[in-house]
Amino acid sequence: MRVDRREIRQAYEAVDGGLRAALASSIERARRYNEWLRPPGLTLEELEPGLTAGVKYTPVTGVGVYVPSGKGAFPSTFITLATPAVVAGVEEIIAVLPPRKDGSADPAVLVAADLLGVSQIFRANGVAGIAGLAFGTATVPRVELLVGPGNPYVTAAQIVVQSYGVRVLSFLGPTESMIIADESADPDRLALDLLNEAEHGADSAALLVTPSAAQAEEVRERLPRYLDRLPAQRREFAEAALSRYGGAIVVDTVEEAAALANQYAPEHLQIATRDPYATLGLIRNAGEILLGQHTPFSAGNYAIGVPAALPTSGFARVTSGVTVLSYLKATSVAHLTAEGLARVRPVIERLGRYEEFPAHVLAVEARGGTA
Repeated sequence: MRVDRREIRQAYEAVDGGLRAALASSIERARRYNEWLRPPGLTLEELEPGLTAGVKYTPVTGVGVYVPSGKGAFPSTFITLATPAVVAGVEEIIAVLPPRKDGSADPAVLVAADLLGVSQIFRANGVAGIAGLAFGTATVPRVELLVGPGNPYVTAAQIVVQSYGVRVLSFLGPTESMIIADESADPDRLALDLLNEAEHGADSAALLVTPSAAQAEEVRERLPRYLDRLPAQRREFAEAALSRYGGAIVVDTVEEAAALANQYAPEHLQIATRDPYATLGLIRNAGEILLGQHTPFSAGNYAIGVPAALPTSGFARVTSGVTVLSYLKATSVAHLTAEGLARVRPVIERLGRYEEFPAHVLAVEARGGTA
């Protein structure tokens, strides 16, 4: 069940040098982004005379990372989930991935794990893997934090284990993408960017929102030629996704397009307008925002270092992608001097009496002093 060093050595032999270099580059950029994002371990400031307050960031002790494999091999998923945990300083990172048909683990995932220094890797199918991480077994350690996308059965298992004291970092459903474009955007690039997310699966969503009906028509005309370049399974996925959950929406203005994006709260949002930074100022809800036509969704997925494990199903309205911050606990820290306590004592006394907590009041009265 546990992957040993022999299998990891074999994984390096199975993964060609170009792919190994790509994995290392993807990890390095994700590491760099998360190191930039990581807050100081302790920040304190005297907010008023005698009152110092701040925050202490501490990594969680352990995390279980589930890497799906139902529709392919996804070392990039492991990288985007595990790299922030490494940067955060999580002591125990445990990877679980379903075995391939021959019982082996995907070699690219094993190489990525080794490059990140993650040595606890287990082969287990979805629901069983989630259960093993949540409750622990003779071989799989128990963790208190789980992260990783999966099919509906995996998601259901993640929901269940929360009632047993395990936190699930984020429920990552089928992928969603939206492009806001105006007449300045290249329709060929728009068509390809729609397929970028649509090829993930038949349950994916890919939408173009534009104030130009002509633009929408040009993109529609170009889609068949690019669909024909996809292998059969990916073409079927993309065609199903576009017919069920995709399409073009023509609006009156870019501002209206932004309002629609805020309502939809897509996982991935690309802004392909003449002034993408101006449009950026209109966006409130999105898992990620990629600016300009030189920033395709695939760049965000693989190479920039920004999080690619992002909220779906409208949860971008209230939560964020998986970053180093996801693995850090923020603990408030405060210190009062005698002078500081005297300054706040009247507040404590009045609120304590009103809420009928006499011990609250006695605790400050026993220390003496007045403001």
